[in-house]
Amino acid sequence: MPRDQESPRRLAVLDVLRDADGPLGVNEVAERVGIHPNTVRFHLDALITKGAVDQTLEESSGPGRPRTVYAPHRGMDRGGKRGYQLLAQILLSQLASKGPDAEAAVVETGRAWGQHLIEPAAPFHQVSAREAVDRLTELLADRGFDPVPDGDPGEAPDSIRLRHCPFLELAEEYGNIVCPLHLGMMQGALAKLDAPVTATRLEPFVQPDVCVAHLAPVRAA
Repeated sequence: MPRDQESPRRLAVLDVLRDADGPLGVNEVAERVGIHPNTVRFHLDALITKGAVDQTLEESSGPGRPRTVYAPHRGMDRGGKRGYQLLAQILLSQLASKGPDAEAAVVETGRAWGQHLIEPAAPFHQVSAREAVDRLTELLADRGFDPVPDGDPGEAPDSIRLRHCPFLELAEEYGNIVCPLHLGMMQGALAKLDAPVTATRLEPFVQPDVCVAHLAPVRAA
């Protein structure tokens, strides 16, 4: 949860720990924040769960049980705001600036990742065209493309309709980079299976809510 969505008391507990010269016990935190120790324990438990606070036992200098103390976890706040889409836009804009050479590079990148993302076929098993397309469809479904193979059941389809794009906004802005990346990913996955079929073309936004991946038999070398 981002910092600005945390409860004020929980933030106050965390700030007291951050401002302290060393780990504090529950009663010390309660005194500094001005709330009941049980309330402090509640917020400390939540902060420990999210990884913002560490709990340790203080070394005992005499008889009796060692005291439990708390300190802020050292490291960046993992509950803060993220900007992954901005990062993707920055990287895609740099790729797009390379002109025609960029498409070939991203297709190869997609192929490498497609081979990485799909489970290989069992040893000595020859994957049929239908099985290969089924495996590819499962991979695309897992990645959020909502794929639907075209054609009759039991036959290898010649296309797959993609009804959702998990990178829609980026594809709308940088389709010349994102779509070839997707095509390469499909080609790499099918190549990893040594399938008798490959993806030949990705036709974006054939309809407002559908892209189409076209398939064809692999030509003999």
